[in-house]
Amino acid sequence: MPQWTVISKKHHAKARYLPRQGYLHTARQLVAPFLLAELPRLVQHYVLGFITHGEKYQPIALLGLEKDRNLYLHPDGRWLGDYVPASLRGYPFSLAPNQDGQLALCIDGAMLTDSAAAGEPLFTADGSPTDKVSTMLDFLNHCEDNRQRTQTAVDALQQADTIEPWPLEISRGEGLDPLQVSGLYRVSEKALNALETDVYSGLRGAPMVLAHGQLFSTHQIAQLTERARFHSQQEEAPAATDDVDIGKIFGDDDIFKF
Repeated sequence: MPQWTVISKKHHAKARYLPRQGYLHTARQLVAPFLLAELPRLVQHYVLGFITHGEKYQPIALLGLEKDRNLYLHPDGRWLGDYVPASLRGYPFSLAPNQDGQLALCIDGAMLTDSAAAGEPLFTADGSPTDKVSTMLDFLNHCEDNRQRTQTAVDALQQADTIEPWPLEISRGEGLDPLQVSGLYRVSEKALNALETDVYSGLRGAPMVLAHGQLFSTHQIAQLTERARFHSQQEEAPAATDDVDIGKIFGDDDIFKF
């Protein structure tokens, strides 16, 4: 787990950091939070759902089926997908509360380095954030603004009692019992259609877009099975997949765009 350290000119004026190399930091992630702004891209490639976070629900994209195995990650760190959720692209940076409870730019302490050859500076000679750090901060602030709007939409669906437990089962092939995925929640289409007119009208806009996006995304369940098969083949015969054009199979990503 990252150990987030608040970045400050006082403590990090001459500090350097190791840039992210691929997405190896996500190797053990089974889910990734997502934003409403990403929905058009996500529904084409991910199964979307919700998990509980305190008394609220958090919208997530399902990345894996079994413990500590991200099916969207190639062993060499490449992302096996046309679009990488924004929540994964900011690393090694993040916005996290400082001592005053205000969101501040942070970095995974494990990615700080004293090596001038391997690391990149956080600040310029005049004490300003470097262009790369400034660009990342803008990206993270944009994500945070949309995260709040996304959570408002999720809360509206929760208040309308339209989210239910999701006993998801994934086929593992002939002769094998299906894999049971626990802890997930989904939009209840039955509950959505049974809403009173005034309640239904109150969900127009972002909440309804989110609800239907989650429902549409269930068509991607077969992708998880295909990805599990790819990883199994890679483990059995790594050389057989070394020359595969991953981009043609799973696509590529664009770092700072939704």
